[in-house]
Amino acid sequence: MEMVFRWFGSGNDAVQLDQIKQIPGVEGIVWALHDIPVGDEWPINRIAEVKQQADEHGFHIDVVESVNIHEDIKLGLPTRDKYIANYKATIKNLASVGVKVICYNFMPVFDWTRTELYKKLDDGSTAMFYEKAKVENMDPMELVDEISNNPDFTIPGWEPERLKSLANLFGAYQKVSEEDLWNNLKYFLEEIIPVAEANGIKMAIHPDDPPWKIFGLPRIITSQPNIRRFLQLVDSPSNGITLCSGSLGTDPNNDIPDMVHEFIDRIPFAHIRNLKRYDNGDFIETSHRTKDGSVDIYEILKAYYDNGFTGYVRPDHGRHLWNEKCRPGYGLYDRAMGIMYLWGIWDSLERSVNEKELAVLDKKLDY
Repeated sequence: MEMVFRWFGSGNDAVQLDQIKQIPGVEGIVWALHDIPVGDEWPINRIAEVKQQADEHGFHIDVVESVNIHEDIKLGLPTRDKYIANYKATIKNLASVGVKVICYNFMPVFDWTRTELYKKLDDGSTAMFYEKAKVENMDPMELVDEISNNPDFTIPGWEPERLKSLANLFGAYQKVSEEDLWNNLKYFLEEIIPVAEANGIKMAIHPDDPPWKIFGLPRIITSQPNIRRFLQLVDSPSNGITLCSGSLGTDPNNDIPDMVHEFIDRIPFAHIRNLKRYDNGDFIETSHRTKDGSVDIYEILKAYYDNGFTGYVRPDHGRHLWNEKCRPGYGLYDRAMGIMYLWGIWDSLERSVNEKELAVLDKKLDY
């Protein structure tokens, strides 16, 4: 596997590239142009600026997260073709500087949902928290106020230009069923996957977070059967998934190691994180360590290892430690520790296999 680290850009991240450089085994940054309005073409000169910054620290920029999808595409409006044309142009611009993977999602309105960004854990750290009953009984605007009241950093997926038209968006989605959303996604894929193929790009859709309906909005990338259906919409090596253990892991019915085994050839990018589920449907994000949460990180890594995975991996959301001032979920310390935990598992798997191979060879030589 190839370890990468999400970075939100110069002046937009508490974490600096020279700090990331000190984390063992990190080879590239996962990046985006977060100030470009959703639906606009990404300018080649701005893309080149990020490449230069990464080059100065010895990082590649192979993975972009995310080139977001304009709501008109998800809604299937006549105006979608204009935004799809811009998306195609962005794919070509990214390919020109060596980008290999584009992560995106197809979640209506909200990219991800939490009710508290800095909930205190027993050890004194804080983490992002989801309270099911609160979501089921609150006005969406309350949640918007909670999430967007974070003046120090932009919150990906909660962009102001999207939220300012929230009431209109909810009204528009009242007419959109899950099947409509599937059809709109297929239309999008049929347009952009040939462009991705021609430019050596793998598109990697991110699962819905969490993988169930929020405020009545349809969600479809939620489970193993639905991912299977998604991959069949356009059967191409360039049509893949970002397998996120955290998003899918909020539903105890999702068997993530089994998904790795089934979809390995269509996983160019993986997010690995842990969380603790509660019986009432709440969940809170934890350290990456398996025993600290409800997601078996060891078995997930073992599934990747057993299948010879060579794609990109990043530690996903971490806790906020030692009074670090950072974007929710994206501090330096816990993600760095998460990387070392992931490498520790990977190194142990590698050594165990090598020792078994040597033992078999020794036995053959004895004969």
